[in-house]
Amino acid sequence: MAEIKYEIVQTITVLSESAKGWKKELNLISWNGREPKYDIRDWSENHEKMGKGVTLSKEELTRLKEILPTL
Repeated sequence: MAEIKYEIVQTITVLSESAKGWKKELNLISWNGREPKYDIRDWSENHEKMGKGVTLSKEELTRLKEILPTL
């Protein structure tokens, strides 16, 4: 499997933290040198390990922001 390269361009917020120290974060991340996208996932304390997450374009994040108040 090819190595995944990432750069956290901007840390936006920490949504939660587990008892083991992993944090669920919303970040702006560039994956494999591509244009940065918004990303929600769990990270280890030093950002060396990550859990599964979801990556959103600006348009997808805007739509999510619009729909959340209606839930």
